[in-house]
Amino acid sequence: MRLLLEQEDVYINSKDEDGNTPLIHAAGSGHEAIVRLLLERQDVDVTLKGGDNNTPLASAAINGHMAVVRLILERGDVDVNSKNKNGYAPLIWAAINGHEAAVRLLLEREDVDVNPNDNHGNTPLSYAAWGGYEAIVQLLKQHGAVDPNSQVDYGHRF
Repeated sequence: MRLLLEQEDVYINSKDEDGNTPLIHAAGSGHEAIVRLLLERQDVDVTLKGGDNNTPLASAAINGHMAVVRLILERGDVDVNSKNKNGYAPLIWAAINGHEAAVRLLLEREDVDVNPNDNHGNTPLSYAAWGGYEAIVQLLKQHGAVDPNSQVDYGHRF
């Protein structure tokens, strides 16, 4: 992989037939070493969305790959609030799937929106409460800016 990435003619942001980049694949699979190599290239675009309309950060947050989430967040050009077509931001994904450590990392960012609404009006807090993730509910409440009156659309399930 390192040899490939050292080639200047390798287009790092190429998409496969499903619309996913190498970074999205590596991030979603939790391949920390590969993500690190990809992020060493200044021309890698961490904001590109894949076929499922998720960014590399969202792909890592969905699966709870903490080391990868941390690596991507270290980049200055990451959009921590980028939403997919259903309105799911990385913080929503981490809350939906009960990934407490990912929620904690995302909440450390000053630019994170702690109350992003998905297309049905649900927030990270409502999903964490719905999923029974008490530790995540506590983390979100401690943040202070979280809307405690957020609602859950019980007719909608991710």
